[in-house]
Amino acid sequence: MAQQLVTIFGGAGFVGTTLVEHLAKTGVRVRVAVRRPNSAMHVKPLGEVGQIQVVQANVRDEGSVRAAIQGADAVINLTGILLESGVQKFKAVHTQGAETIARVSAELGVKKLINMSALGANENSPSFYAQSKALGEKAVKQAFPDATIIRPSVIFGPGDALFNRFAQVASLPLIPVFSGDTKFQPIYVGDVVEVIVKALKDANMAGQTYELGGADTYSLRDMMKLAAKEALQKPFFLDVPDVAAPTMAFFFGILPISVITLDQLRMLKTDNVVSEEALGLVDLDIAPTLLEAVLPTYLHQYRYKGQFA
Repeated sequence: MAQQLVTIFGGAGFVGTTLVEHLAKTGVRVRVAVRRPNSAMHVKPLGEVGQIQVVQANVRDEGSVRAAIQGADAVINLTGILLESGVQKFKAVHTQGAETIARVSAELGVKKLINMSALGANENSPSFYAQSKALGEKAVKQAFPDATIIRPSVIFGPGDALFNRFAQVASLPLIPVFSGDTKFQPIYVGDVVEVIVKALKDANMAGQTYELGGADTYSLRDMMKLAAKEALQKPFFLDVPDVAAPTMAFFFGILPISVITLDQLRMLKTDNVVSEEALGLVDLDIAPTLLEAVLPTYLHQYRYKGQFA
């Protein structure tokens, strides 16, 4: 892989930053394509001088996508949004954006394409997020049949959006819990990155779809309690009745800092776990990292006295 050029769309985010660091150690030249280059400067010191390049690209603009892919040996699409805002819509980013990246990659002769979708992607899902991810997978496969699709469950690790948020709000005396019994298989960001790096080298992974989940299954309520425990907080968790959940989700969704949206509430109606017949970590000889082994390494920042508490 040394001296290859890999373009990573969304390469400055949570997963992207970890991936860039790992790829840089292999000698790969990395081109990080993001909407706002100034927000991605933190990735440049992760490699040697000149090894990591940051370029402006918007998946809604084909011209910028083409420029970011030009000359690349491999392309990785990590772009995704959890909330719609302005022109950043699920369909525009997850479906049309993924199709543009795949089609342009095929036209420019890219050898490897990896598209990160999400566990639970389903065209028939009541969630627009899950629908757009599934439609994106279909569009990618049509444009680039040998693309590797990965579907991770919720991802944890330093800088994650989920467990950091749980630990942050644990300082409140009361926390509402929506669909607290819904099951998840949290997977470590390092394990996700290991799968992506393997896909770049392993020809047998071309054209395959992998569902990625951790070693253990947790309810949403259990994950919230684990985060609170690591933050040394003891809030009261209040289960929100299904009949009241939509109204509360609508109210929370219009707040400046969104707690939960109606679309997220729809997603919580379905367990987010790996299906028995799917390819996964076991097929790649990757042992999943335990959630309890990693959470204490970064959630201590929410304790009153930090790591010394």
